Amino acid sequence: MSAAVSDPELRARLNLAKLRSVVRARTGAQHLEDSPLGPMAAVVVQGAGYVLIDRGAGIGAALAWARRQAVPGPLHVVIDGDGEGSQAPGVLARRAKYFAPCPVVLALDAAMLSIAEPSAHGPILPAAVADLAAIEPLRRAGAEIIVEHGVVMAELNGLEVGRVMADLEGPGVHLEIGVGRYDREAAQVMQQIRSEAEVRKDVLDVVRRHRQAGQPAHLLNRLAPQRWLRARIVAEPGLVAASYLEPLEPPFPRDNLIDPVPAFAAGVDEGGNPIVVACAVGVDAEAIVVAADARDRFNPEAQLIYVCPRRDQYRLIADLAAALLRPARLVALEGEWFR
Repeated sequence: MSAAVSDPELRARLNLAKLRSVVRARTGAQHLEDSPLGPMAAVVVQGAGYVLIDRGAGIGAALAWARRQAVPGPLHVVIDGDGEGSQAPGVLARRAKYFAPCPVVLALDAAMLSIAEPSAHGPILPAAVADLAAIEPLRRAGAEIIVEHGVVMAELNGLEVGRVMADLEGPGVHLEIGVGRYDREAAQVMQQIRSEAEVRKDVLDVVRRHRQAGQPAHLLNRLAPQRWLRARIVAEPGLVAASYLEPLEPPFPRDNLIDPVPAFAAGVDEGGNPIVVACAVGVDAEAIVVAADARDRFNPEAQLIYVCPRRDQYRLIADLAAALLRPARLVALEGEWFR
């Protein structure tokens, strides 16, 4: 019922009532200590913590709460059993196992709690030959080709300027130019009165002009700062003591250009050892969790390096990085990718 409630206060009360009910049924305890946690809910009972996840939060939010409240006993993370994608119980259970002590993930179905089993990662899909051929004009124009979950796109300093889309009819594909879906749709309209090459050049010129250091604040240099940071370290891997890096897709597809999910790269350090680099801008408790998931999916033995602006290296980020079974190394960089 609470999934359809938009009022934050009402949603929080409903979530707390639901959590208290299922925790009482599970533990038999009558005294539960409530703890405020935004639209989510959290209680402490007999020294153990229970957090009901809501609105895109995850293991990171639960761990941050447990540390802030100094919960002495085990941490239990409750998630609706019908969650999908990154909110699926199996995904949260997989992500929980990266930490010590490991939170217990409980799936909620029909007012009953059951322990969630970790799910396997999805496969890394290769790019189709036809898609790579379609994106070639942007590669020749100097854009970097990125493949994420089988989708082929092109970026300039981390900002998407085009992607390959399936034809509406038939099995073919075509290249769409622009920054995001609406810009691509506008570019398609422009191609009715101008050549594709002219539209492509205009888009690339505008992005190049704004997406560089020293330019006044503009939407084009505010979008996807974490991907701009990745573009920088891929071009200069020595910034993170790496000898080689290439872009790596996140564990799940991004929803849109403003999705704050970290941008990833993989390669080897200066000693030839495998590394996975997570680039983040802003403070997000889930970023460390997603970074650990990306490492596990690509190479569980790789060292994880978490890169962000110095201003974003809060104690929370350091604590979560250190709580991993295989702790992440933090690197602070300054630059044009954030304002």
